[in-house]
Amino acid sequence: MPPSTARRPLRTAGCSGSCMDRRDALARLAKLPDLDMIHGDWLSEYNMSARAGDQLDHSDAFEASLLEALEPALANLAKNSIRFVCNAGASSTRQLADLVDKTARAQGLDLSVAWISGDEVWDKLAEDIKKDPRGFTSLTTETGIQDWGHAPVYAQAYLGGFGIAAALERGADIIICGRVADASPLIGAAAWWHGWTHDSLDELAGAFIGGHLTECSNYVTGGNYSGFKQLQGRWAYLGYPLADIHADGSSVIMLEPDQAGLVDVGTCSAQLLYEIQGPLYYNSDVVADLRTVQFEQVGENQVRVFGARGLRPPPTTKVGITARGGFQAEFRYFLCGLDILEKAAMLEAQVRASLPDLDAFSLLKFTVTGTPGVSPESQDEATVEFRIFGQAREADTLKPANFARPIIDQIMQGYPGSTCGADTRMAVPKPFYEYFVTLMPQDRIEHRAHLLKSSETIDIPPPTITEPFVRQQESYDPRDPQPLSTYGETTRGPLGWIVHARSGDKGSDSNVGFFVRHDDEFPWLKDLLTIDKVKELLGRDASRAKRIDRFELPHLKAVHFLLKDHLDRGVASTSSYDCLGKNVAEYLRCKHVDLPQKFLERGKI
Repeated sequence: MPPSTARRPLRTAGCSGSCMDRRDALARLAKLPDLDMIHGDWLSEYNMSARAGDQLDHSDAFEASLLEALEPALANLAKNSIRFVCNAGASSTRQLADLVDKTARAQGLDLSVAWISGDEVWDKLAEDIKKDPRGFTSLTTETGIQDWGHAPVYAQAYLGGFGIAAALERGADIIICGRVADASPLIGAAAWWHGWTHDSLDELAGAFIGGHLTECSNYVTGGNYSGFKQLQGRWAYLGYPLADIHADGSSVIMLEPDQAGLVDVGTCSAQLLYEIQGPLYYNSDVVADLRTVQFEQVGENQVRVFGARGLRPPPTTKVGITARGGFQAEFRYFLCGLDILEKAAMLEAQVRASLPDLDAFSLLKFTVTGTPGVSPESQDEATVEFRIFGQAREADTLKPANFARPIIDQIMQGYPGSTCGADTRMAVPKPFYEYFVTLMPQDRIEHRAHLLKSSETIDIPPPTITEPFVRQQESYDPRDPQPLSTYGETTRGPLGWIVHARSGDKGSDSNVGFFVRHDDEFPWLKDLLTIDKVKELLGRDASRAKRIDRFELPHLKAVHFLLKDHLDRGVASTSSYDCLGKNVAEYLRCKHVDLPQKFLERGKI
């Protein structure tokens, strides 16, 4: 059990939001004497599929960057009795746990290491698919796995937090997980600390929201924030988030002491809106109703989070299925000055005529990126990129003789100023993976916690009282909208002069949430941003989304949209520059609309 002071909040810190986060945060946070726990997220859909490929190729299939971050932190974790939970195990969780245990013992530290199993589910899922392939439908494309067109080779389910809670209950100091859901480390730790059960729905939902806010590290302290100019002069090194999780599930989100950054209602609103799919936010332990969540600024860089309402979890959990997609390669030319689209059309025609077997490509895409300004001030400002992107089932289709060489050979007969990139490393074929996101029953998962020191294994039962997963969540346009003329005189300008936004990816879906700073701006925002208006702002990109869903979060002064299947198959295989969907928000913020003058007078974002 946690210490007798467990009635006080659990104080935790988020040290990593991805495998590409800074490595030094964990060691610095471990020096804080008042922390109870540090949690870190190392996984995304991209490296889940990549590590699955590593495992299939008999390579190390964990995120090795964890060891770089953890090794210098171990002594202070032990000294300050700070527990650490992360999901960096990916597809080799036991192997990484053994390495962490060996590293700690080499430093003379008596730390109990545990690991969580049950997320690797391909054997069981393969049986279930064979019995009923029509029982597995993509959460993003809404097609069945039998129509996917790829042969699955691996599957990983998203686990909840009660395995983590069980390991902490038995004295684990460090817990290495594979694919637990991003917020599950904090949910599990808070459930252990406060003695919650599966029936503590509101409390679990509150911890779920606290975990969602802090699992992306700097995203709640000023990173990826449309209000980043507030931090000008302090951009170089943003601090990491701390959270106090109270017994009722409410929390206070804070900034790491003595570090640059910002924690306010705006940064918390942005992170809450990140990667959600609707008003119901799903975890295999609880469902959080986002419509009841509220934020309150209670001090400098301190935001109270409260009001979360918890619903019964579904009998299913999300599972990501990996298949070998084939190979891909790309090459770049640069176009300058006038007639950009005509120059691009000329080069595309020449390349298509020169490639030896167009039918061998599963995807061949030509993209012009950027537009020269009017009478630009430098040649760089007048230059745009022309990207040639190819995917094929066989590597031979993309080998240099069949791909890079024919593309390079156009340079002498090319457009005016024909110039190609000198670096051809991206033009060599490399493997990529396809990713299919669906659901599987929680009772098919053998969720277990394992203690290395005692060799103890604890079975974690699934929740017994559940509510079915809702595939099509509530979607609606403004109710009783007012004419936009109601809001007074307007000035034409970018939406982002008044409106914040945050977007992200889930499979091939992109979400985007918009929010404003002042209460009287929200009625205008919700009346302006209808589904049809967002389609208009998307322009040619509107054709990508199969469907657009919309709902409102009045407590946050926010309107949220889900763009179904907008991202070309998702990060593991996408041909898009915006592979994570993060720039959908910034694209829409730059689009011009009629802005109420009275709001502009308060100052632009």
